[in-house]
Amino acid sequence: MYKTSDLSIAAFLMMKGMSLTNAFRMQSGQFMFEFEDPENKGVQFAIEFASSECAKYDNHVRNLKKILYRS
Repeated sequence: MYKTSDLSIAAFLMMKGMSLTNAFRMQSGQFMFEFEDPENKGVQFAIEFASSECAKYDNHVRNLKKILYRS
């Protein structure tokens, strides 16, 4: 099983074909996503995400939100 609290990484893992088995909000308010990971590729895909176009896109979305919330 692979777990992440990062929404963008979770979406990337789903794009890579990993099966989401559970998603919930913890008592702290943080999200948690759990994936089946029989081949132990979760960490590899999370690292791949960091240098992908998806990560660049996600960063631009975050920056745009910051601009909107400041105005």
